Amino acid sequence: MFKAFLTVLNMELDKKDFLVKIGQNIREIRKSNSITIENLAISAGMEPRHLNKIELGQISTSIYKVYKISLTLKVDITEIFIIH
Repeated sequence: MFKAFLTVLNMELDKKDFLVKIGQNIREIRKSNSITIENLAISAGMEPRHLNKIELGQISTSIYKVYKISLTLKVDITEIFIIH
């Protein structure tokens, strides 16, 4: 179903491209709020190196971790999943 959603948007992405886009969104939101990677990671309950890998699109993470990140950033979780 998710792949169908991206296809409707004419943006079918492979896993790597998707992870990079999500990571970029997290990093952009974090930086626009002047939050350090260390502070965001600690508030979201993860190690800074783990969050750094998420932001770089090197690893995937659980929806729950993305939810915790969104709470810490004070944004709706859907903002993290917007693909430009």
